[in-house]
Amino acid sequence: MFGYQHRASRALGALAIAWSFAIPSLGRAEAPVAVRGGETVTIDGVRSILIRAPHPKGSVILLTGGDGRLEVGSGARFGKAGDNVLIRNRDAFVMQGYNVLLAELGTNLSAAVDHMAALKRPVIVIATSKGTQRAAQGIVEGAMPDRLVLTSGFLSKASGPDDSVQTILVTPNRLPRTLALHHREDRCRWTQPAGVAPFKAWAGGRVQVEWMSGGQADEANPCRFSAHHGFAGQDEEFVARIVKFMMR
Repeated sequence: MFGYQHRASRALGALAIAWSFAIPSLGRAEAPVAVRGGETVTIDGVRSILIRAPHPKGSVILLTGGDGRLEVGSGARFGKAGDNVLIRNRDAFVMQGYNVLLAELGTNLSAAVDHMAALKRPVIVIATSKGTQRAAQGIVEGAMPDRLVLTSGFLSKASGPDDSVQTILVTPNRLPRTLALHHREDRCRWTQPAGVAPFKAWAGGRVQVEWMSGGQADEANPCRFSAHHGFAGQDEEFVARIVKFMMR
């Protein structure tokens, strides 16, 4: 009897281990992050997080990649995307003198631009990865930022198999002054470096292109924050290049 119970216990233990690997998301939700100096604001019915700079020289709106969700709650807390290159560098932009809006999925970009413009112009939309599609769609729907920054962008048909900034906008006349910041070794299938040159040729003088190289690679998932796609290990240079563009 004891032998049977022992074998049964081992079998149940093995099954539990198997389930823990098969369903890794169970019980592993990200703990909410409280944004230092932030406040939850509601723009056109959607909650985002605003961080005010003491003496702002402008305002930025950050559009994360992935599914775009931050899961913003009260008390300037969010539950997702904390590792995204833009979200993890939010304080760096504040330290450079910019109000920062962490824009939740579904935020009306035109309303967000107006909200931030009331605080301090110029208003710069900074988008990364799939967030570049959201930025383009927001511009089509009427958003008018003073400048636009596209990092690891879905830029043109040569970028990958999904809709691109170029195909969404249709005409480059909709672009404000724009920076396309890309990593030479980005291996994400939707943001191939080959997409940059066609985008620049299409947009002409409206777009400034800058390249980064080096940093850390994640060969297992090249579309992650921990890969060249997410400028892993290069946060300081990443922010510096964007701020230099914004200040020109």
